[in-house]
Amino acid sequence: MELSKKAQSISPSSTLAIDAKAKKMKAEGIDIIGFGAGEPDFDTPDHIKDAAIKAINDGFTKYTPASGTLELKKAICDKFLNDNKLEYKPSNIVISNGAKHSLVNAFQAILNPGDEVIIPAPFWVSYPEMVKLADGVPVILNSTEEEGFKLSIEKLEKAITPKTRAIVINSPSNPTGMIYSEDELRAIADIAVSKGIFVVSDEIYEKLIYDGYKHVSIASFNDKIKDLTIIVNGVSKTYSMTGWRIGYTASNEKIATIMSNVQSHATSNPNSIAQKAALAALEGPQDIIDIMKAEFVKRRDYMVDRINSINGLSCIKPNGAFYVMMNISKFIGTEIDGVKINGSDDFAELLLEKAKVALVPGSGFGTDIHVRLSYATSLENIKEGLNRIEKFLNK
Repeated sequence: MELSKKAQSISPSSTLAIDAKAKKMKAEGIDIIGFGAGEPDFDTPDHIKDAAIKAINDGFTKYTPASGTLELKKAICDKFLNDNKLEYKPSNIVISNGAKHSLVNAFQAILNPGDEVIIPAPFWVSYPEMVKLADGVPVILNSTEEEGFKLSIEKLEKAITPKTRAIVINSPSNPTGMIYSEDELRAIADIAVSKGIFVVSDEIYEKLIYDGYKHVSIASFNDKIKDLTIIVNGVSKTYSMTGWRIGYTASNEKIATIMSNVQSHATSNPNSIAQKAALAALEGPQDIIDIMKAEFVKRRDYMVDRINSINGLSCIKPNGAFYVMMNISKFIGTEIDGVKINGSDDFAELLLEKAKVALVPGSGFGTDIHVRLSYATSLENIKEGLNRIEKFLNK
């Protein structure tokens, strides 16, 4: 029996795979410290949960329009105007079952077979696979720690071909936590406009920015780049609502219509109850953001200092999101506890099995000399996990 060659070419999510294995070991009674999760460890605020309960009790449990309810679209438009100085109409907005779903819709809407999408590395694990699912070709542009894990304009210009259809920008970034400056974004925008290339701007970590840095949306510079930009955002990270699965896009109306049409056949509509919860999140108290940010800064600072104090390990300080990319290059090619470390997969597997610490190999992010640690876990867990890592590596 022959199955889909395209589907078989898609790699599983390394972030979800390591998290699943760690949870399985925990279920077996093994004490695991997990640094794999890409979700805040805070509970969803009560007023958001109450809105969902009210929606259920009110019978708001039927189909909604395929691209989401009008009231939530209007709230999203208000958010863009207030936060990003961007004017959109509800017809520009498509609400989906999570920002991941929004990204899939975006690539389905703009790509034809063989179209190239430039993806800076390190990248979020799903970007290349989503491009391939839409019959596109991911073009990976590597960046280094010395470059701040950011796309070089020179590399970008050289990578553009007649087949280039889009550029992916993720700021703040998963997995690096880096943030593009306004000047850097303007340079990318100028290239995109001059070449007529779409920009898929993943801004899901927009609110989780530290050290006085600010978020700038690339679509806010002028009408030309706005027309070429598909902004992807959602409520998952900002309001600790990962399981609620509400993401959204803002784009020109033609792209929005195509995405809505695709979604109407794929999922009918985003979850009705979760849409009411997302409305409460956007329109209600915003204090959870400052609470999370204050805690994330403490955890990040401890994690960065601690990693850089461990012999053979290093990292640079991220300014957003809740991840640290730990450099393990000094261990590549060595043998630890009888195991040859050929790359980040070996390193992560060994730490999970021997040190009982779960982290995500960098291979899935496009770098094999790093592993990703999430500090969306308690400071107590961070301290214990890093102690275990140091103790094991020293042994």
